[in-house]
Amino acid sequence: MKEKKPYKPCDLVIYGALGDLSRRKLFISLYRLEHANLIEPETRITGVDRHEVNTTEFIEIARKSLQEFSSETLIDDVWDRFSARLSYVKMDLTQVEQYKVLNTVTDSNTRVLVNYFAVAPFLFKNICQGLAHSGVLTNESRMVMEKPIGHDLKSSQEINDEVAKVFSEDQVFRIDHYLGKETVLNLLALRFANSIFTTNWNHNTIDHIQITVAEEVGIEGRWEYFDKTGQLRDMLQNHLLQILTFIAMEPPVNLEANSIHNEKIKVLKALRPITSNNVDEKTVRGQYTGGYIKGANVPGYLEEEGADTKSTTESFVALRVDIDNWRWAGVPFYLRTGKRLMGKRTEIVVYFKQLPHNIFKDSFRDLPPNKLIIHLQPNEGVEIEMLNKIPGIDEHIKLQKTRLDLSFSDAFKKNRIFGGYEKLVLEAMRGNPTLFLSREEIEQAWTWVDSIQDAWRHYNESPKSYPAGTWGPIASVALLARDGRAWEE
Repeated sequence: MKEKKPYKPCDLVIYGALGDLSRRKLFISLYRLEHANLIEPETRITGVDRHEVNTTEFIEIARKSLQEFSSETLIDDVWDRFSARLSYVKMDLTQVEQYKVLNTVTDSNTRVLVNYFAVAPFLFKNICQGLAHSGVLTNESRMVMEKPIGHDLKSSQEINDEVAKVFSEDQVFRIDHYLGKETVLNLLALRFANSIFTTNWNHNTIDHIQITVAEEVGIEGRWEYFDKTGQLRDMLQNHLLQILTFIAMEPPVNLEANSIHNEKIKVLKALRPITSNNVDEKTVRGQYTGGYIKGANVPGYLEEEGADTKSTTESFVALRVDIDNWRWAGVPFYLRTGKRLMGKRTEIVVYFKQLPHNIFKDSFRDLPPNKLIIHLQPNEGVEIEMLNKIPGIDEHIKLQKTRLDLSFSDAFKKNRIFGGYEKLVLEAMRGNPTLFLSREEIEQAWTWVDSIQDAWRHYNESPKSYPAGTWGPIASVALLARDGRAWEE
């Protein structure tokens, strides 16, 4: 057997290392990778921020973050290995001259510089200019960008243009953490490694597909930020459209980044535009009012701390999406996402067409369709809903809906199930761009979403209200009902 070639170690530099993203996600992900022995021994991790702390204090902040935001108990020898990699540099990210300090804490001769931008997008330009001025970059250097990459097509292009002045496209890794989830990646295996699905994945056998990303939480102190963004741009433009492209794309030539990116872009280009001519029948906007979540009283969107009571920003959006190509002709995709819904749930439900003739009328007047249900969270796995005979010796054959359940945690007990960030951080350090977004993907998605935003502005209608703890506005039920369908509840 050919010996596995080791990956080159990195200098992972995290800009905004004391911010919320680092403390809640990155430290935990990196520690878990350390625990799994997936980080190269010579890799170093440098935190950069404007606060006056030293390396010892930074290590303590990382430890407290792990204790506060992770359910795992720290293991002494793992923590010792991990903390030995950490260092801290105080820097004002807006001051170009200060970036030269990176030459003293990185080593381009033995390690690849990976720059992780865990900061607001308005600082991306400053960081790129500082890195270019410092002389620390090489052709191997990379940069990792967090969303949001702009708030519309124009702003996205401006950010990408600034980045492109310093980094070539193959050096840029744009993160959507949903693409690191096992069940999203499993869509590739499910679709392209199993003939039962590969040969039935089109308009001949599929009636429609639903994608739900539901959140129980509200704004959680981010009211001002969220109100400028809204649920369409915060969640649907990236997470839901990425899931959609994986479901709908044609088989790629191979698993290399360019092959997968090309097929996803084709899907985005085939999305039927939603404009002022059809926005009323294709979309629903919602905003939550006060209600109850798990028995606890919660405030409405306009009652949250710091709220503007005249805001018309949506906290819920549902869409009917049509893809104009051969595979999906006549197959609608229904997408919905919202805050303060009845439960936390991310899932894909594929409804197969009903059989045209029913010989089991004693059980069902109309035979219910088979469903493929893909759970992304909270419990990752796949279910198939089908009909089976109820055991018994009665003269009539009676049917019952049953589910074949493949829970990842049950089926792969010996395999650790990682979160989305661990996979993506690891792939960025290894230089594998497959699970990251290309510039064209981002801009094609914004082009489609901008049309919806423009149509909403044209009509200037307030979002439909829905009580917290429900599944959204009544109008979202009607969105499917007029097509003779209903949401999977």
